[in-house]
Amino acid sequence: MKKIFVAATGQHVGKTTSTLGLVANLQEQGFSTGYCKPVGQKSVFTDGMTADKDAVLFAKVIGFNMDPDLHSPVILGKGVTADYIEDPTQFNFPSRILNAAEILESTFDVVVYEGTGHPGVGSVVDLSNADVASLLNSGVIMIVEGGIGNTIDKLNLSISMFKAKNVPIHGVIVNKVKEDKYDKVHYYLGKKLQNMDIPLLGILPYDQSLSFPIMETVQQAVDGKIIMNEEGIGNRVEDILAGSLIHVEEFNTFQNTLLVVSHKRLNEAIDKIEEIIKTKKLEESPLSGVIVTGDGRHASWFDNINIECPFFEKYKIPVIATTLDTYGSFLKISRIEVKINTQTPWKSARAIELIREHVNFDLLIEKFDLKNGRR
Repeated sequence: MKKIFVAATGQHVGKTTSTLGLVANLQEQGFSTGYCKPVGQKSVFTDGMTADKDAVLFAKVIGFNMDPDLHSPVILGKGVTADYIEDPTQFNFPSRILNAAEILESTFDVVVYEGTGHPGVGSVVDLSNADVASLLNSGVIMIVEGGIGNTIDKLNLSISMFKAKNVPIHGVIVNKVKEDKYDKVHYYLGKKLQNMDIPLLGILPYDQSLSFPIMETVQQAVDGKIIMNEEGIGNRVEDILAGSLIHVEEFNTFQNTLLVVSHKRLNEAIDKIEEIIKTKKLEESPLSGVIVTGDGRHASWFDNINIECPFFEKYKIPVIATTLDTYGSFLKISRIEVKINTQTPWKSARAIELIREHVNFDLLIEKFDLKNGRR
């Protein structure tokens, strides 16, 4: 039985998107491939079951029946860490992980295990990424973010935990490398990894589409409430525009744009948007949604807000109200850490495509000796 443990040097580096791409492409290579998130931190309740959110995503995208005992055996929910420190004997985390592994590994050619956060996450309950990889007797693929000096520094810090547990690093995938830095990163990082005797499995270019949030994520960021067209909450946001900065003559390409505007200037902004639609002869609205802002201090308008706008109804544009002012809203939105999820199918498809195009699967199969494990 062959297995792969996917870890990363930190959060938001691209571990889930890379893992998704690896699983899907191994399947395309003819390997029956299982998936497991041994330790999860963020759970969701779906179909009467509680499971890690990433396991739910994989079940939908890859197409398997979710079984939390197999695909999400340990979830570190609220209060668990304190209870564990108080009395570790009341928990059976390792046995739950090993039970899931035994079933999955007897079923598939290869099982891909997805780590959690940075390598040290889970240490408080003796389940760091290195602990779990050691428990599973699995080699590791490390996901790092594009760069040279800082990337190598973080990589060395991260792999030290695995070395302490005698867990081998069988390869590195570099993510989010900007086009103008690609050749330089490939050369210098590849050379350094060669000196470290760690295979470079692939370098993924930065893809802006993977950083696009959806309106629901924006709503959460500004702590807003939906007041119109909730069905558009899954619209993607590719650009952000302040209501005070709308100038018709400046727009050449204008789509999937989030309008952030004070409730006092809403009508004026919509008049300009309608002028853009008419001037540019657009068939659809260029807006993916609207955030109607306050002044950051008073909420009286927010509590009794009632917007009647034929424009929003005509194009079914989701409208969200927030007590934040426009600047505060922009600040919150700019800090959004976008994660791949079940509501962003275009991201799943693109992640799979990027891994297919930029990861050396022949080398990966060789390093993990996968051919000998095929049934």
